[in-house]
Amino acid sequence: MSGYKIEAGTAQHIGDRPRQNDRAALFTAPKAPGYVLAVAADGGPANALGAEQLLHTSKQLFDEYKVGDTPSVERLGQLLREIAQETHDVLRMNPLSADRGAQSTMALLVLTPARQAVWATVGDTRLYRFTNGACTGKTGDAEYIDHLITVDKLPPDAARKHRSSRLLNNVLGNPLKPPFVAVGAQQDLRAGDGFLLCTDGLWPWLADNELAAVVARRTPREAADLLIGKARERAQQRGDAGWDNCTLAMLRLVAPAA
Repeated sequence: MSGYKIEAGTAQHIGDRPRQNDRAALFTAPKAPGYVLAVAADGGPANALGAEQLLHTSKQLFDEYKVGDTPSVERLGQLLREIAQETHDVLRMNPLSADRGAQSTMALLVLTPARQAVWATVGDTRLYRFTNGACTGKTGDAEYIDHLITVDKLPPDAARKHRSSRLLNNVLGNPLKPPFVAVGAQQDLRAGDGFLLCTDGLWPWLADNELAAVVARRTPREAADLLIGKARERAQQRGDAGWDNCTLAMLRLVAPAA
């Protein structure tokens, strides 16, 4: 079982937008003791309906999750895919959500008592992994671009320009295309590891090594204040399109007190 305890927290800033359409949450599983689910979602410029639906679906399905005989990374990956698909389906079937263009990106992370981490992302909400002050991995567009090329048979140049195309936009609730869910996992977690889920109001403004140093040395509350403050400062220095909603969820694995 795990040789660490979890420190976790969420934080937000509205940025220069008229309303906060991002959402973040941390959930525990009533039927799976010791399991933790972190969620970060960006509802986009229209409204927060998509992000709210993601939180609702995440809690509902996580509340129903049972471990079974043995902890299974594959089952957890399937759970995260089901959260994404059900959120997408509800947004498309609900007339209110569909008419108002409700969509959302997502980053989901499950930590287990068996020292496992499983994550899933859709769109440009990112997940970072850290070990002892270094960034050891992050999600991005690479898997989705490869999917567009190998499965949808798009030319590479067209696939790499997917952000500017409504048809190719990878979000929950897109009426033109189902979401592509990228899933990953890490085994043998230990004290010193950390995870950051964040929307695009944060990650464009900070380098990987800056994020790693802050997550390693500070509590989630202290780290959130520092990272959001630095993103705000740098976004205002640019001043071109205004600072977007900024949201994060952070989890640190620390050695238990003797």
